[in-house]
Amino acid sequence: MPFFIFILGLVIGSFLNAVIFRLKKNEQFIKGRSKCLFCKKELKPRDLIPVVSFIFLKGRCRFCQKRISWQYPLLELATGLIFLIGYFYYPAAGQPFNYLAYLIFSCFLIVIFTYDLKYYLILDKVSLTALLVAFLANFLLGRDPLNLLLGAVLVAGFFLSQFLISKGKWIGGGDIRLGLVMGAMLGWPLVLVALFLAYIIGAIIGLWLIVLKKKAWGSQLPFGTFLAATTWLSLWWGERLMNWYLNFLSF
Repeated sequence: MPFFIFILGLVIGSFLNAVIFRLKKNEQFIKGRSKCLFCKKELKPRDLIPVVSFIFLKGRCRFCQKRISWQYPLLELATGLIFLIGYFYYPAAGQPFNYLAYLIFSCFLIVIFTYDLKYYLILDKVSLTALLVAFLANFLLGRDPLNLLLGAVLVAGFFLSQFLISKGKWIGGGDIRLGLVMGAMLGWPLVLVALFLAYIIGAIIGLWLIVLKKKAWGSQLPFGTFLAATTWLSLWWGERLMNWYLNFLSF
């Protein structure tokens, strides 16, 4: 079963790659055949096997020999690992429906993470759909809707205050809507863990990029990428982090 779950994750990761590409092109991602980004040749099924095709084709298009981005195999592998991590955590605890919600939330977060990392943009069609799905899924799982609403409003309100004070220089409108998604997925107070981690990780990576002279002070960073990553971390590790922190304070 773990092997099957990992393979399923690879396949879903391949689909998410197609979703990200077609969102950028404003194309439907349900219909249509996959094509090479460069020569526009339709790809054969043997060219679309997750990870395996990339290895056998040596990272190049079969037809035009242009290099294929490492995003494709890396995202597929990451999705497979995310599916596997959730499988060992949720079904082992007798929570199959929580696992299903985790998989759905993770897929949205992967798309948000990758799209913001590449294009510095969080699409409303993704975040607002994720918001509705997260509220509905957690409601069906028995979560208190007021708790979810509290988490969503407080984090989005925190981002909105930064947006208004800085006149949009510190944070974008997409981050505000992502704050709603975070609250709907995690609820209160778990969403604080994701928020805290995002600022810590973002600061560390930002300073590292400045040291490497990849960025300068005041340069823009894809903050939605950090928020998506720490929201995923908090889905399965947030309670343990929060308990550790509270125990540390009491000590």
